[in-house]
Amino acid sequence: IVVLMSLFYLLTVHPSKRFLRSAGPRHNSLKIVGSVVFPVKVYVKLNHNSPRILCLTNHLRNLELIDPTFQWNGPGGDLSSENSSVQLSPTGTLILRHFNLSGVYTCSIVYKLTAMQPEKNLKIKYLIYAYSDPKNYYEFTARYHAAPCNSSHNTSFTKALLQILSKLVAELSCEVTLIKSECHHVKMQRGGLQNEIFFTFSVASLDREKHNRVCQQSACDASHRLNKAKHLIERFFKQQVEVTRKSSEPLPEIYYIEGTLQMVWVDRCYPGYGMNALIHPDCPECC
Repeated sequence: IVVLMSLFYLLTVHPSKRFLRSAGPRHNSLKIVGSVVFPVKVYVKLNHNSPRILCLTNHLRNLELIDPTFQWNGPGGDLSSENSSVQLSPTGTLILRHFNLSGVYTCSIVYKLTAMQPEKNLKIKYLIYAYSDPKNYYEFTARYHAAPCNSSHNTSFTKALLQILSKLVAELSCEVTLIKSECHHVKMQRGGLQNEIFFTFSVASLDREKHNRVCQQSACDASHRLNKAKHLIERFFKQQVEVTRKSSEPLPEIYYIEGTLQMVWVDRCYPGYGMNALIHPDCPECC
């Protein structure tokens, strides 16, 4: 544990840049136009506001309309501004607030092109989907030479290692989670048995919404911060090997076994959500 604390000090002794975050992109200026040929697909992040969805086609948008009236319907029936989750403008523009109900949304527009002409009626369909970002994280496994499997030293070491790794990536707004820590008896090649801890943990970036921080450009990006956290952890384990090689002292009872650190990138949706690039080519990485 003393060796681990020394390595943590070496990795954090220099001042580090704080990676700050904002609330993410806004859709205030984005406008979605409908079509009479096919339903237009719109993707809205779960519990966020939709872009402005127009009750118009590109053709109608360029015409002068006389006495237009607009009526929106959704999966739950008629949409009205009396509902706090719906914002409707006099020109029929729809904004869905805190969106969470996927389905078919239809707008009916009644209008005249001239005062003398009869009214025309047009229905425009939208397929509006609520999506969430996938849960991206790195999953690491590492093996340590261990004390006897029933020893409390192994438990204490695992807790200390987890705390150090957590502190190592905290400035990047990332978190370390222990998946499992198991002690096994391993028969060595042409050798006897030895005790080993199989240590599995994940490293994930924290959600932007959980922090009221301000950030700039790529420093906000979750994958950018997560990638830097990955490099810090790889460096931490590499330095454990270097310290062991340079030390003239006997090996401690518990130490990292060189070359056992492995990592996989995990890209999963939350329960109830899934990815399908064939059905949703405009949002292939959306859950």
